[in-house]
Amino acid sequence: MGEATRASRFALLFIFITMFVDTVGLGIIIPVMPKLIASLIGGTLSQAAPFGGWLADAYMILQFLCAPLVGNLSDRFGRRPVLILSLVALGIDYVIMGLAPTIVWLFIGRCLSGAAGATYSTVNAYIADVSPPERRAANFGLTGAAFGLGFIAGPALGGLLSQYGLRVPFFASAALAFANALYGYVVLKESLAQKDRRKFDIARANPVGSLVALSRFPALIGLFGVFILYRFAHDANPAVWTYYTMYKFQWTSLDVGYAMMVMGLLMAFISGYLTRLIIPRIGEERAAYLGFVAGGIGFVGYAFATQGWMMYGWMPLAAFMGLAGPALNGVMSRQLGPDEQGELQGALASLGSLTSIAAMPSMSYLFAWFTSDAAPVHFPGAAFLTAGLFMLAAAALFARARPAPALSPAE
Repeated sequence: MGEATRASRFALLFIFITMFVDTVGLGIIIPVMPKLIASLIGGTLSQAAPFGGWLADAYMILQFLCAPLVGNLSDRFGRRPVLILSLVALGIDYVIMGLAPTIVWLFIGRCLSGAAGATYSTVNAYIADVSPPERRAANFGLTGAAFGLGFIAGPALGGLLSQYGLRVPFFASAALAFANALYGYVVLKESLAQKDRRKFDIARANPVGSLVALSRFPALIGLFGVFILYRFAHDANPAVWTYYTMYKFQWTSLDVGYAMMVMGLLMAFISGYLTRLIIPRIGEERAAYLGFVAGGIGFVGYAFATQGWMMYGWMPLAAFMGLAGPALNGVMSRQLGPDEQGELQGALASLGSLTSIAAMPSMSYLFAWFTSDAAPVHFPGAAFLTAGLFMLAAAALFARARPAPALSPAE
């Protein structure tokens, strides 16, 4: 028992490091991407902005398309080879972008990165494999903690490295990805037993097919709806935070950076630490409610803040939405067997990407509309208010959709 627990801890440590390094690699390129795009198109930063949006869409679309494929491959061949190959692909992506002679090559790199980024589904499936049911939701919080910490370190490191050239951060990201792949090759043990693997079925290894296959479990349909509402609200932050705070409170880029650091620390603390204390004590269902309601109130607070310092006051409540994701994931993972965890996580990753593709422009449009002369009322916080209402709607739907303690597949 002691050996199994120790092995599980080493595996979870690798997963944490994997997510942290991946996020640092992503964050490193943020400060230099606009100027690199501008140099490749021979234009200004203003002209580069649309290309940045299209590159983000390319990443999300490829992640949406590939996440079920990657998840199903991990159900067939095991988590370890899929994770390691995804990390290698991510390293190749950064090399391509670092060497990119034209904007087309940057798109090729982003597409490869989106496909490799589908490894999130395998990471969560690995966590499900090595965690007892009562610890799964808390362990899912490790990914949120690693993301929060990585997103604090990444942009800062990218800013420092950019002093040596716009392309240097990309090669640093590539080195991190390759080093992580080598680390995984040496220390990572396979988590999926041969007896729990299933035959690869291409009909289930695509975004539509994976969701259709999971519809055999009726209770998951409502939970997918909860997940969509949650993700739609969640994406208000990356979509409008910078625009909102700069427009309403005249924040500078440095002010925004400080706020991102504080939010990242809060999310890391809640996802990586508090989830492990709160969820075992109050249960996954109550933790999900707490995350939805607290996050919703935090978003509404953002919407009606009248001073910049008030945003910091609402941050702790908004950050508590970090409880909702792991708790909801834990509830859903308990409904499936070990041979379908990869498929579930792949479907969730695709659904999350698809939701983001719709949410990001929708939230941006709400901000643009309610700050324009055509708006019936001037209200810069419209997107945050919408996000708050979506969070509360997720709590209400969860009350109806949460499954009974045991669930059998529909025949």
